Amino acid sequence: MTPDAPAPGAISTGATAPDASAPSATATGRAVAVLLAAGAGTRLGRGPKALLPHRGRTLVEHLTGVLAAGGCDDVVVVLGADAPRVAATTDLGRARVVVNEHWATGMASSLRVGVAAALDDHDDHDGNDGHDVPRVTRVVVAHVDQPGVAPDDVARLLGAHRPGRVTVSRWADAPVPDAARPGWSHPLVLDATLASPAAASAAGDVGARAYLRAHADLIDVVVHPGDGRDVDTAADLDLLA
Repeated sequence: MTPDAPAPGAISTGATAPDASAPSATATGRAVAVLLAAGAGTRLGRGPKALLPHRGRTLVEHLTGVLAAGGCDDVVVVLGADAPRVAATTDLGRARVVVNEHWATGMASSLRVGVAAALDDHDDHDGNDGHDVPRVTRVVVAHVDQPGVAPDDVARLLGAHRPGRVTVSRWADAPVPDAARPGWSHPLVLDATLASPAAASAAGDVGARAYLRAHADLIDVVVHPGDGRDVDTAADLDLLA
């Protein structure tokens, strides 16, 4: 951690920080995670990142479990490259699997597919037991190539999130980004009312970065321990140990 970095768990915001002891105003709504797992892993050269081994499982299985354990009510997994093989060789439990047929165009198309599935509430209002199912109020966006994300990190984001806002991650030990990159990272939590416009604005492999920069006043930052590195090249394979 740099000397001036906030402590892990800290929240920085442009408005008054939420009272951590107060119940969340979104507690009655559902949090649905979108796990972006469509990439081919071209730079790494080992096939789809979703199938990389990690602690006796694949990355996509590991991250799906992390999101559920961290408090997400549902997980939508977006597959793309070699999707039939990924789906056939993994056990994703109760997660919903959707396939982005245009995955090669970049992360933006996967974000749009995932957000659309997360907000699709045609089954939300009538559960199997005949009772109403709470509506989706938060969409958590995560990447399959961040094996260091832990359930506590997801829970920390959900606990800090406030209605109508975006809650993003900052990793305490991550290098200071250059001016061309945002000072925040994934996972992040979007209020459900912001998820569609954010996804619609996404382009190429930079996701919704432009949308979030244009709405910086809506962003709250939560600091996690660790560096939040992703697995991009052979130099990052230590993350899979």
